[in-house]
Amino acid sequence: MANLNVAILGAADYGKDLGKKGTASDISFYNLKKGEDTVTLIEPTRYPERLAPLFYTVSLAQKALLIVDQIDATFGECVIMLDCAGLRNGTVVLRNYLSRDQLMPLIKGTVVEGYQFVEDDKNAIRESLLEEASKLKSDCSAEVGTLPVDHFFSVRGVGTVVLGCVTEGVIRKHDQLRVLPGDKTAQVRSIQKHDEDFDCAGAGDRTGIALKGIDVEELDRGTILTSDESVKAVSSLSSRVKVVKYWPSPLKEGMVLHIGYWMQFVPARIESVKAEGDWHQAELTLKLDKTLVYRPGAKGVLTYPEGGKLRVIGSIDLPEA
Repeated sequence: MANLNVAILGAADYGKDLGKKGTASDISFYNLKKGEDTVTLIEPTRYPERLAPLFYTVSLAQKALLIVDQIDATFGECVIMLDCAGLRNGTVVLRNYLSRDQLMPLIKGTVVEGYQFVEDDKNAIRESLLEEASKLKSDCSAEVGTLPVDHFFSVRGVGTVVLGCVTEGVIRKHDQLRVLPGDKTAQVRSIQKHDEDFDCAGAGDRTGIALKGIDVEELDRGTILTSDESVKAVSSLSSRVKVVKYWPSPLKEGMVLHIGYWMQFVPARIESVKAEGDWHQAELTLKLDKTLVYRPGAKGVLTYPEGGKLRVIGSIDLPEA
């Protein structure tokens, strides 16, 4: 069994007609299953009033389903978030008599330019997603794995349970995992995927994991469970950023931005800015409000939630060393 994670953007509650509603908070999950094929649909429930749910939804996804009812600031922000996150697999659904020709000038040069355009036919969309999921294979051959926590709770008779999507590698039953940030470890007691027990969960799998050795009070959204020793935790960093062309002005010392990576949305104050020539390419020194956990060499999304109509600044290179 392999799972396809799909971000639904642009239409509230669109997922309820595609799957069965599951966990709901500032992001909502819908589950779709046919035989061994499973799809997890994710919606940013509290967006656009809050930017973080949009990032979380895109961060969890392997594919985007972008519903376009009108061309407005929210549409533009979704396109830029998808582009900065590098989510290249996607589908666009046009409504309200909008045409592809109207959109093309606005999405040119972004990942959305390569998305497939389809009719607003939920039955066809559902079957297409299941067919795509059927081509995925759950791989439990990796030696290590990482899971960012998005929800967590205590279950009587079971103990601490976390929910999340395996971002890379594999999590196995009885694994001893680092709990980051911090210096604690926890053991995997059991693994469930779509309410069935399994011995492992591979990359892309939406899973619930019962843990031994950690209490819910010691967890938070964005806590990282990993057996990968290369994963780093830092409280400051110097990084190269690429600012989107629509951003109105250069970044300045003292600005408080947010770095989005995995299920983390970490406040970061700019301590210094170095830009040679084009300010859209800059080197930032950042002091983080809390620890950021990341894979060296990865890219994050840089945002300014206190901004106006556009709150997505660009992408940030997370350092190797």
